[in-house]
Amino acid sequence: MSASQSQATGGHSPASASHTGNKAMIVFASTLGTTIEWYDFFLYGVLTPLALNRLFFPNLSPLMGTIAAYTTFAVGFLSRPIGGVIFGHFGDRIGRKTILVMTMLIMGGSTFLIGALPTTAAVGVLAPVLLLCLRVLQGIGIGGEWGGAVLMTIEHASPGKRSLYGSWPQLGVPLGLTLSSAVVGLVNLLPDSAFISWGWRAAFFLSALLVAIGLYVRLKILETPEFERVQREHRIVPVPVKTMFKDFKREVLLTLGARYVEGACFNIFGVFSIYYITHSLHLSSGQALNAVMVSSALMIPFILLAGWLADRFGLRKVFALGTVAIALTTIVSFWAMDKWGAHSYPVVLLSIVVPFSFAYPMVYGPESSLFASQFDAHVRYTGVSFAYQFSGIFASGLTPLIATALIGAGHGKPWLVIAYMLVVSLVSLVSVLLMRGVSKGDPQRA
Repeated sequence: MSASQSQATGGHSPASASHTGNKAMIVFASTLGTTIEWYDFFLYGVLTPLALNRLFFPNLSPLMGTIAAYTTFAVGFLSRPIGGVIFGHFGDRIGRKTILVMTMLIMGGSTFLIGALPTTAAVGVLAPVLLLCLRVLQGIGIGGEWGGAVLMTIEHASPGKRSLYGSWPQLGVPLGLTLSSAVVGLVNLLPDSAFISWGWRAAFFLSALLVAIGLYVRLKILETPEFERVQREHRIVPVPVKTMFKDFKREVLLTLGARYVEGACFNIFGVFSIYYITHSLHLSSGQALNAVMVSSALMIPFILLAGWLADRFGLRKVFALGTVAIALTTIVSFWAMDKWGAHSYPVVLLSIVVPFSFAYPMVYGPESSLFASQFDAHVRYTGVSFAYQFSGIFASGLTPLIATALIGAGHGKPWLVIAYMLVVSLVSLVSVLLMRGVSKGDPQRA
């Protein structure tokens, strides 16, 4: 190409511009996809203490009904490792893109059907059984989604920008939670009779529109170059999960431990806090939802900032600092809410914002790249999916249940919840410090 042609194109060839545009589409598609998937998944958690406990477990006390509903919430996390292994297997064998389309269809379909379920008043015990089955399907779908979405961006990223690229799909969590909280907050403005009869269903039905948009965008993206290289080099293994446990035992254990603080922090401040604010502090559900929604929105730029910092200073350093920050801010936040929260909503809002918007992104932003760096490309989909989803059982799914039980045991006081989070933080800090700085599975070398 001549100098004049180069200048006319800004110094970049048409092929280079096309490649840059393709990367932008991949980042957008992955972020949009995870936003939709997490909207579907978190919508259940947000609606649990507001409607699902009353509609599907009406014969229990408010506390036991919430615990029963949170138990079905946890089941979604129990089924996520199944989805992670199933779709991780095929993602490592036939490619990332195809699996991402399948997981979105499964997730969106099960969410829509939850909105169409009859309640216990209509069909008796069949209602919670059907709810449980659809929650299992949700978990299987999200179990395969996350690993593929983050790998699509990381494996397309330029050298030195993998953590930043990998942090973009992580935005799906705060965007999904913000969207689900906003939608529920909107329908919660309805009279209680309308909210209970059809308002909560509308929030689930919205998923169908979001999935249609997500599928349209996702079908346009390309397969990752690293998976294509694995294909060319004939390094695809028959059973990726078997190879993972054989060659990456240490990496599996350490990623499971590191994930603990991230999952627990999110579900303490993003899910359980709604119950704590409404039942222990006796504030309105609208105030609780607003606190979560504002915090989720504020964390978005800090997730990207954490990804950028991880590229600059190191994945382990940023993640370790985030773990310490979560432990300290949890102590201060629950102490402040217990002391002043019942009479001062600004204290409650600040107590959710500080740990959730500023401390949490320091672990969640670089998490995808940290996990991807521990596994070679031929088992990476399986590795990151298993680590993230299996740890979700104890780190995420059981946390609202555990925290609700601890609040009950503490007679409404948060000290046992704080103690739980301190133990969780210690486990994750030790795990990340034991990880190799440059592992044999570093994405730059795979």
